[in-house]
Amino acid sequence: MPLDTASLNSTTMANTYTQIHLQLVFAVQDRLSLIQHSWKDELYKYITGIIQTNEHKTMIINGMPDHIHILIGMRPKQSLSDLMQDIKGGSSTWINKKNFVNGKFSWQEGYGAFAYSKGQLPSVINYIKNQEAHHTKTSFRNEYIQLLKKYEIEFDERYIFHEVL
Repeated sequence: MPLDTASLNSTTMANTYTQIHLQLVFAVQDRLSLIQHSWKDELYKYITGIIQTNEHKTMIINGMPDHIHILIGMRPKQSLSDLMQDIKGGSSTWINKKNFVNGKFSWQEGYGAFAYSKGQLPSVINYIKNQEAHHTKTSFRNEYIQLLKKYEIEFDERYIFHEVL
């Protein structure tokens, strides 16, 4: 019996199925410790709103006064670089409008993005949740270099975030 492609095309639809989990890591310009405890939760909610507006899912966000880690479920509707531009540009504008810092706030150029399988998510969530305890043992620079090495990402140490002075 011949295949009736007309009825097949009208009843079947192609779908896109993805499972993309990324840890995003970025720092305050010049690694200054500007993110204050008094407004960091408000900042995290604002960043979560940017991510959700772009139809991605925030799984956890946390950080230190000089950098942030975000674990997201990403939809392939937007490039990662466009999402990061929205997050960093939107949040820095928001921080400046709120006058949370003296002078102009900005994020350092660049970011890290690291992919995880679904089975790895609980340990990544725990790692991000416990940033304060983690950074009593290691610096952000060492943490970042460890991530780059773990994922076999080539890098030039001249362009890696410097230690806070």
